[in-house]
Amino acid sequence: MRFVPSNCLREGMSLGKTLYGRNNELVLSRGVELTSFFIEGIIRLGYSGVYIDDDISKDIEIINVISENVRQETINGMKKVFMKAERGQDFSDLKKDISFQMNSIVDELLKNRNLMVNMIDLKCFDNYTYAHSVNVAVLSVIIGISMGLKKELLFRLGLGAIMHDIGKVFVDKNIINKPGKLTNDEYKLVKTHPMAGYRYIREKFMLPSTSYDVIIDHHEKYDGTGYPHSKSGDRISLFGRIAAIADVYDALTSKRPYRAALNPSESIEHIMGNCGVSFDTEIVQIFIRKVAPYPVGTTVRLSNGLTGLVTENYETHCLRPRIRVIKDDESAVTPYEIDLKDDFSYLNVTIEGIINE
Repeated sequence: MRFVPSNCLREGMSLGKTLYGRNNELVLSRGVELTSFFIEGIIRLGYSGVYIDDDISKDIEIINVISENVRQETINGMKKVFMKAERGQDFSDLKKDISFQMNSIVDELLKNRNLMVNMIDLKCFDNYTYAHSVNVAVLSVIIGISMGLKKELLFRLGLGAIMHDIGKVFVDKNIINKPGKLTNDEYKLVKTHPMAGYRYIREKFMLPSTSYDVIIDHHEKYDGTGYPHSKSGDRISLFGRIAAIADVYDALTSKRPYRAALNPSESIEHIMGNCGVSFDTEIVQIFIRKVAPYPVGTTVRLSNGLTGLVTENYETHCLRPRIRVIKDDESAVTPYEIDLKDDFSYLNVTIEGIINE
């Protein structure tokens, strides 16, 4: 299985992962042969790309850190939460379902604690809000597990993370989805969403006290330039410092009205470049051990002119994965494997980037 950008899809390719639409309905099942009609639909739904199976990648296995069933059920649950919040309704009747789904996520992540986040998330543009909430919860819990947090704390962290953006329902959607730069007044309105979400959740939902830390603090920055309270360093709650990284990473790797999605490697570079400025350096170091900058199945260009598919990543050497070479300069070759971590003959070879065209 390998990831192919939407603009590179061709008729006859075999879909490697099932796709879901804006209402989490089944769009295309794994194994379907792509037609021009299907490809147009994939592009229209805003997918940056999809996974396909072919001869050069059919034995490459991409493992989700949580099951697709749990993921989709949780996205559906969050859609119900946001829809009720938009109408100002009480959604305490959904608490049992959301708590059950969060417990399932924590259990699956604990079971898969040794896995890296090793895939590009297949996001439908119109489903961003709900999928983003779930992704931030998953990434936050993964960081928490790596920090040795106990299960109850992981559950509280996940609950706060999955509700972190609920306050955005009180901000004009035209501002949230504005394709251009926000005015100062518009940005001031956006900055009200952490406290608006905190107040609403306290009144309508009730979470464990530490879960509120995520909602309030996820836009605070380590150097004190964030909002709503300009906290700095360890004055920002641990949960807030964790969720800040998860929130930015998932936002950067998602297509938004005002920009295209960034590659995982570009997003991680942004986060690393802001260590000690926006983010807690120690938590960033944990994060980059668990989220692969070059996920399995992505096509990369090497500094020696080779092109290949990533087949395995290593926590301790995130920039030195195992590669299946498929091209030498511009010519296809019989595929062969090289290991940038252990093969000494490639010590001076680096990855120049993910190929997206």
